Amino acid sequence: MSSKDEELIHDIAAEHHIAVDEAALKKAEQYIEAEEGAINRLTGLLGRFVVVVAVVMSFFHLYAAYAIVPTQQLRMVHVGFVLFLSYLLFPFSRGYRHRVMWWDWMAAAVSLVVIGYGIAGGDDFTDRSTIPTNLDMVFGVILTLLVLEAARRGTGWIMPFVCVLFVAYAMLGPYLGEPWTHRGYDISRLVGHMYMTLEGIFGVPVDVSSSLIILFTIYGAFLQFSGAGKFFIDFSFAAMGGKHSGAGRTIVLSSFLLGGPSGSGVATTVTLGTVAYPMLAKAGYGKDAAGGLLAAGGLGAIISPPVLGAAAFLIAEFLKISYLDVILMATIPTCLYYFALLLMVELDARKFGMKQVVLDKTETMWNLTKNFGFHFLSLVAIIVFMLLGFSPVAAVFWATAVAFVMSALHPDCALMSWRQMVLFCSVVVAACLIYSVVNGRFHPDALTWALPAGALALVAAAIIRPGWRLWPEKLVKALETGSVSVLNVAATCAAAGIIVGVVTLTGLGLKFSSIVLQYADSLTRGTLDALAAFGVAQTPALLHDVKLLYTAMFTSLIVWIVGLAVPVTASYIICAVIAAPALILLGVPDFAAHMFIFYYAVLSEVSPPTALSPFAAAAITGGDPYKTTLQSWKYTMPAFLVPFMFVLDPAGLGLLLMGSFKNLATASWLDIATVSVTAMIGIAALAGGMQGWLFKRTTSFERWLLIIAGLALVYPRAMFDYIGIALMVVVIVMQKLRKEGAHAAA
Repeated sequence: MSSKDEELIHDIAAEHHIAVDEAALKKAEQYIEAEEGAINRLTGLLGRFVVVVAVVMSFFHLYAAYAIVPTQQLRMVHVGFVLFLSYLLFPFSRGYRHRVMWWDWMAAAVSLVVIGYGIAGGDDFTDRSTIPTNLDMVFGVILTLLVLEAARRGTGWIMPFVCVLFVAYAMLGPYLGEPWTHRGYDISRLVGHMYMTLEGIFGVPVDVSSSLIILFTIYGAFLQFSGAGKFFIDFSFAAMGGKHSGAGRTIVLSSFLLGGPSGSGVATTVTLGTVAYPMLAKAGYGKDAAGGLLAAGGLGAIISPPVLGAAAFLIAEFLKISYLDVILMATIPTCLYYFALLLMVELDARKFGMKQVVLDKTETMWNLTKNFGFHFLSLVAIIVFMLLGFSPVAAVFWATAVAFVMSALHPDCALMSWRQMVLFCSVVVAACLIYSVVNGRFHPDALTWALPAGALALVAAAIIRPGWRLWPEKLVKALETGSVSVLNVAATCAAAGIIVGVVTLTGLGLKFSSIVLQYADSLTRGTLDALAAFGVAQTPALLHDVKLLYTAMFTSLIVWIVGLAVPVTASYIICAVIAAPALILLGVPDFAAHMFIFYYAVLSEVSPPTALSPFAAAAITGGDPYKTTLQSWKYTMPAFLVPFMFVLDPAGLGLLLMGSFKNLATASWLDIATVSVTAMIGIAALAGGMQGWLFKRTTSFERWLLIIAGLALVYPRAMFDYIGIALMVVVIVMQKLRKEGAHAAA
């Protein structure tokens, strides 16, 4: 947890007169480190050196967002920065925390040499990828080892271990039995593919990390250091009070809003949980239930537009579609997810007799919005810029600029004081004018000179006149945090590139998918034979539907199992290349297959043994980690059955708004509304079944009827919808009669 996160927690807690349990905070911090890596806190000259490198990294990627940087150079420079900072900031082990050892310096230096060798090689370097030289081989092996070690430091042993297994599979292909056998590849071919092309380490995952993910982490850091996180929590506190379910509603709204500046499900859970758990406890939530709700809210931060999680950017790149289309596809599932959470909260309030909690608030919702509502503008700006035709990279770049400028509207939020802003802007404008005069016209390249000139002016002024306080400390910290926050994700992406490279070389994706389809076909025939005994005719349509159902179940299980061991981003990458083809071969549109895998990859946040969000929440509440995990499943499960709707039948694609704005233009809004309402009713039924409460406590029979009704409603076929609605009506009537009967008896 960053110092800024701790400051945010303490500020909000003090405002609402909440005592922060420091021991719980430290314990929760360990789970954040498990997701983001254990970061060294360096001081003195070394600390300032790391800050400079991180700030330069942020400036480079901001420059690359509006200027033309060759793809190969951008990816290599990005990996170079990531490896260099990873070896300085991620310790070899916890015993070496907060210090940099000689081997860390050596690894960092070698990283620069290896990356520099690749950049200096130019086109010749890529052209000889099929026949690498001995020196290419040495540097390629070294880079692979450096990437694996950086991934280990950032995310643990599992990811490097999986990468090694894939490399072994590529080398041992001729010795494997069917259906896994393949021609096999020697070390020379693997090094050339992984190191010297854009299909291995520098492949699609690193492309997304270098162009989009880091820009969003910088954007999130700008929001964080301008006070957006505090505003979102305060706004939620002010907006959602006044009812018995107000405490739960506050969690739901604030988790949605915090997704932008946080970018992490675990960090959102800890930040919100430390502040809001006392409120949940006062309302009547048990430790495990409170932790489950907090973890479910943190999970929502990963799937909520406009930022979503890192895997969402990969969807756009894998499918070669606009990121705006990904946001479009996520809109209704996100609404359904939070609809499910709100339903569970409302049922909690009735089931447990929750009490209304009134917290001291220094500001009303109106005053908060009037004074700090500008924090919403940058979130809206991302969508607006993309609707105007800007690329996702340009959209987030200018949204970051909007966040920077808007922060100046309030002195407590400003990333730069008015003196700093005036000096910086004056120098930038002057440099642009000089460039234009010299070259006869203005060109965006002028900013290449103007922005560094403005930064140097601030540095010079801070040295010459220290009393003026012209050093933009908050801005520098935001730029530093933006780079540091991307390190573990970027290292994971580089390691995942090894996996993707092996899959493309060996054709493992199609092999694996064929195995999944064989198992699904076997179960399908057994199921149809059983149905035939009851007189159900076997038709090609029924055969396809049952096979698709089993394939979707197998795919969700595969993604879930992979997600037990690796982070969300890695889980999506692995399963996108090995599991998605099975769904696509059965006629599922590629965008629906990838969104299905994305949502189930997100479940890794609440799935043991890597259930980091529930475990972090349990550390805050003092609850049992595994009971808290079960509670988080209860809150999230209704919404996570929804992805089956958009893979099992074409009608379900309406939940993804048909996958793009182009397809949406010719779609039937009535069909989209119908499937959305059906999903809402199904979620309501599942929520009631999971909670054991509808209008009143359910009997065991009523509870099972609700679960069956919910499962029927999430299958997008009219017959199943009628069955589900009929069962819902039966339960409602039973509860109504039971209520009236109780009154009559009284």
